[in-house]
Amino acid sequence: MSLYICATPIGNLSEASYRLIDVLKSVDVIAAEDTRHTRKLLNHYDIRTRLMHYSDHHEVKGLEEIIRLLKEGKDVALVSDAGMPLISDPGYELTQRLIEEGISWEVVSGPVALINALVLSGLPVHSFYFEGFLPRKKTERRRKLASLRALDSTLVFYEAPTRLGAMLEDMWEIFGERQMALCRELTKLHEEVVRLPLSEAVIKWKKETPKGELVLVVKGAGENKSESTIEEALNELLEMGFDKREAIDLVTSEKGVPKREVYQAALRLEDK
Repeated sequence: MSLYICATPIGNLSEASYRLIDVLKSVDVIAAEDTRHTRKLLNHYDIRTRLMHYSDHHEVKGLEEIIRLLKEGKDVALVSDAGMPLISDPGYELTQRLIEEGISWEVVSGPVALINALVLSGLPVHSFYFEGFLPRKKTERRRKLASLRALDSTLVFYEAPTRLGAMLEDMWEIFGERQMALCRELTKLHEEVVRLPLSEAVIKWKKETPKGELVLVVKGAGENKSESTIEEALNELLEMGFDKREAIDLVTSEKGVPKREVYQAALRLEDK
């Protein structure tokens, strides 16, 4: 029995590797995030392997079916709609169950959108932080962005076109001015990379909504990192609309100082 976690093309079907095609043809079952989407890839390469649906957010039935097949000695391939499973895609829950069952797995390497975007961005790639999709709710999204603002590493996000404008507005307010690149429709016919400062990005995508799959790459704090005092950092977050508890937690993490020290600074601010 073998489970193969397979990266599939993120746009251009010709990027499928020889090994990927061989694995998809040879396994007994392909577990797919969306069977209709995966069928296009299989038809392109005349692959007739049986498909089944699997998603971490689906009922337990799919997971149990994969475990049953593996225990029966069958070979299974796991694929997502595009790119590598587990990377902002289903698969993590399955790997945890495999560990519990003592079952190993192999990875069939291939395209990952965040890597293409990093290389295309023109921003530093020696160190990067991949966040994936930010929370949908504004309060949670802003809290997450605030926790990332002091990182020196280049930041990589996935986002849906309809939420891009709100995301950029929050990002500009919390990060300040930074260089960024929006990578769209990677490896497809209409692939596009737009490189510009955050302030210009806010204006551009407030007026228009881009189409397709989006990857946003943003320069890290670097030399623009705030050298503010604890009180100044607290005051800045409070002015952004964060409550006292959130501001204390964020500054504690950002400054790497004891929480009691930040709490005392917050009390001093209240006395002013």
